[in-house]
Order: sequence, then structure tokens, then C-alpha cells
Amino acid sequence: MLKIANRTISENSSVFVIAEAGVNHNGDLETAMKLVDAASKAGADAIKFQIFQTENLVNKDAEKAEYQKLTTSPDETQYDMLKKLELSYDDHIKIMEYCKRRNLIYLATPFDYESADMLEQADVPAFKIGSGDITNIPFLKYIAKKKKPIILSTGMSNLGEIEEAIEVIKNTGNKSIILLHCTSNYPTEYKDVNLNAMITMKNAFKLPVGYSDHTLGIEVAIAAVSMGALIIEKHFTLDKRMIGPDHKASLEPSELKLMIKSIRNIEAALGNGIKRCRENEKNVRDVARKSIIAAKDIPSGSVITEEMLITKRPGTGLPPKFFDYLIGKKARIHILKDTIIDFSMLE
Repeated sequence: MLKIANRTISENSSVFVIAEAGVNHNGDLETAMKLVDAASKAGADAIKFQIFQTENLVNKDAEKAEYQKLTTSPDETQYDMLKKLELSYDDHIKIMEYCKRRNLIYLATPFDYESADMLEQADVPAFKIGSGDITNIPFLKYIAKKKKPIILSTGMSNLGEIEEAIEVIKNTGNKSIILLHCTSNYPTEYKDVNLNAMITMKNAFKLPVGYSDHTLGIEVAIAAVSMGALIIEKHFTLDKRMIGPDHKASLEPSELKLMIKSIRNIEAALGNGIKRCRENEKNVRDVARKSIIAAKDIPSGSVITEEMLITKRPGTGLPPKFFDYLIGKKARIHILKDTIIDFSMLE
């Protein structure tokens, strides 16, 4: 169990839903604020952005990923694309303050040391580490030493790499780690999701787990909740038609709201695991179950035989499990046909 701001993350608490705004603000503060509004209205627990200084993140001639080439100008470099998507530190402070007014937890993924320091100065409640940095041992160690909870995405990695990252973090004395299973492809096809890997990580590392979803729909995120995900992270945008690397693989506000509503329904349906008759089943139980009933008139003093008894609804009398027990007993009184049998009627 660990805490992020005022939220406890545990198997006994509700699923922590992170609306991943990422860079879907397109470098515009006003759009970022609208994303905060949309996440709040949808019922998210937190909204997460990405914070970086482009010159500290990527070389100027670095190529873009294939999905980025399809969703942005093919003529620009990754550096040029990211430079357009930057928000300043002051912008992030403004967003953070606005999140407080909207009752949302502000989170961000830092991609460089300077950005991590900015988040620490702003007293973020946790650090999210993107999948691309899971093997960035110096960076992991640097962030872990800040003693904040760490949400670690595990896309593109194997168990050995995840284990090494966990050990690096724990060796700083920071034990507050949540692992997010994800597939780092945008969008992710269903056949590549491999949700069972989330369970593999939970069993292997004895740490809380969640799921960062890059599929186009909401089904997989909901399925992850049913499998024990404590955190769900999902990209969202104001409009999928906007220009930018992540818009097309994101949910629009109405879809985000539906996903969160569905998650809340599923976690309510999962219950506490105790198998018992629910309060709202008791009336149906009396109607649907059967009792032992006289199949014919039974004169007083008669020895009860099998032919004298039948089981019928309602279930307000002796349950059928006592059927054999009654055989051979004597009727204390005259019992009319269709009377629900009671022990007081027998000797």
C-alpha cells in the first residue's frame, strides 16, 4: 500500500485512474487547461502531463518513431516535433494550481534531470517514469533519491530489465513503487496487449501493478481492472483530429468518461470476494427456494413416508435437506395437503 497525494493505492481502495494528457495540449497552455477540465468532468483521479526540455531530451537529428511520422509532419525531426510540444515550468505550475481547484491530482513524467528537479520543487506527489527510461539507471537512481512514490511503466522491457530497475530504486531506500504493464506502440493492437504479463509482474516482484493502455478502445483497460490493476492510465485528447503524435491513439472526453464509469461499475461488481446471500437476494431466496410440504393429507399419528412429502416453493419452511430426516417420524397433528411442514408438527 502507498499513497499518492490524498489517495491510497491498494487492493482495498478504488482504482486510481490517470487521464494521460501527455503532450496533447500541443504546447498551448489554454488547451492544457481545457484538458484539465475534461479530465475532471470525466471523473479521473489524476491528470498527467509530460515535462521536458527538448535540448536535454533528444539530439537535433534524431528520427521520429514510425507512428509519429504518420501523425505529424514527415519532414521534421523528433527535436522539431517535441520543441513545439513544450510547456514552460511556469505553465506547469499554473496547471498544477488549476488542478487543485478542479480536485484533480497533478502528475507529470519528467524526461530529463532539470525537469525532474522542477517537479520536486513543485512538490509533486509522485513521479511517473516512462517506459523509455526503464533502463536509464542513472536517471532512475536520481529520481528515486527524491523519496517520492514512483509509477514505473514497463513497455518494451523484459523481466530482467524490470528487476534491475526495481533494485536500483530500492537500493536508494525508496520502496514505493507501482509497476504499469504497457505495450509501447501507438495504437496497440489487441493481440499485442498481453494483459497476463501484468499478473506475471505482480507475482514476480510482489509489487502493486496497473496498466497503461495504448489500445484504441476502452475494453482492455476495463479488463485490466477485473484482473487486479490498481492504476489505469489512458491517453485522452480534446479532439482526435488535432495534429500531434498522440491524438489519434487517445480517447475523446466522452470516451474517457465512459471508460471511468465502466471501471467504477466493474470494481463495484468485483466486491469483496465473500460468498454469501446478499441482502437484496433474501426476498428472492424465499420465493425461489423450496420447502418440505405435505403431498397429501397426513392423519395424526401417521408414520411419515416418502410419498407423503414433496418439495415446493416457497422456501420459508424446512429446507429439502431435512427430507430424509423426516421419514419415519410421526405426525403429532393432522396435517393438510400443501401445508408447509414444521418440526412442531412431528413427534
